[in-house]
Amino acid sequence: MPIVNRVSDLHAEIAAWRQDIHAHPELLYDVHRTAALVADRLRTFGCDEVVTGLGDTGVVGVIRGRQREGGDARTIGLRADMDALPIEEETGLPYQSTTTGKMHACGHDGHTAMLLGAARYLAESRNFAGIAIVIFQPAEEGGNGAERMIHDGLLERFAIDEVYGMHNRPGLPLGQFSIRSGASMASTDRIDITIEGKGGHAARPHVAIDSLLIGTQLVGQLQSIVSRTIDPLDSAVVSICEFHAGNAHNVIPQRVKLSGTVRTLKAETRDLIEQRIHEIADGVARMTGARIALSYRRQTPVLVNHDTEVAAAARIAADIVGEPNVLVGVPPVMGGEDFAFMLQARPGAFINVGNGDSAPLHHPAYDFNDEAIVFGTSYWIRLVETLLPA
Repeated sequence: MPIVNRVSDLHAEIAAWRQDIHAHPELLYDVHRTAALVADRLRTFGCDEVVTGLGDTGVVGVIRGRQREGGDARTIGLRADMDALPIEEETGLPYQSTTTGKMHACGHDGHTAMLLGAARYLAESRNFAGIAIVIFQPAEEGGNGAERMIHDGLLERFAIDEVYGMHNRPGLPLGQFSIRSGASMASTDRIDITIEGKGGHAARPHVAIDSLLIGTQLVGQLQSIVSRTIDPLDSAVVSICEFHAGNAHNVIPQRVKLSGTVRTLKAETRDLIEQRIHEIADGVARMTGARIALSYRRQTPVLVNHDTEVAAAARIAADIVGEPNVLVGVPPVMGGEDFAFMLQARPGAFINVGNGDSAPLHHPAYDFNDEAIVFGTSYWIRLVETLLPA
């Protein structure tokens, strides 16, 4: 296959870009070095237009294909994320992170490199009719960079008709893809709770309002939401992951702080859980006499893949790796992904590419598998040439 052969020729160069990005991780919107590298490469490839600073530090490249007689040019967007995570790397690799406390533990270095490789090929070949928009997004890891790029006019400015995303998947064998229609990844919300009790001596609990005990009661009550409020056939997660209280063995603390996350696959389930969390916090406060301040912040919506675009993406992936190696209708996952904002605004699909037997995402021993580059990059190219046939 000409695409695969050409990508194989470029493999070493794409892997070098990936490893360079890996060695210099940046967080959220502070991806200035990575964005500059991306913009420089896109200009070198001969993209027709390169726009920087969209969504703060996002980069967009425009690649125009051949003109088609008697028809308007369609435009599709291809998105990769650029940011890393606040994790101390433990891989021991030659290109290990050079920045203490930061690492590419989710493979965004690989996503960026694969889309750069596709941009190089597409700018070189122009074997399509229409416009390909390559989107390099900051702040996927909790910063909603996709939403900010949309607010900055990404979709309207470049007249994007459809938008596609891709993520690596540890545990999925190399040379395989997976995808599903409908709700594919969960909404993500954040809970922050402060309990203000009445501190006191540990030997005199009867004159205190024990905020620590109240915190444990509250955690237990919140765990009952999924087991006793949500339909057993539905999917939801309520996890309290931070509990900060006290600094002495014999003092009842005045204040306790809790933080956690809520994940759902349906909008109505999301609404119900938010309602129940407020009701439980209010009830515990009335029962105990403590003051409980609750902040419930919605972050990313459910990622919903569109049926027509999923079918097209699966066919295109099968052209590269064969139909048995494209898993369609896989179960949803409760992780979140801010590409959901783009899929709310435009039809499209989000696909997974196998990373093989690697450490899991967000783990200090994780590394993107460079052997996945040929599959992911070829998918991007085939997607453009199939959806925008010359």
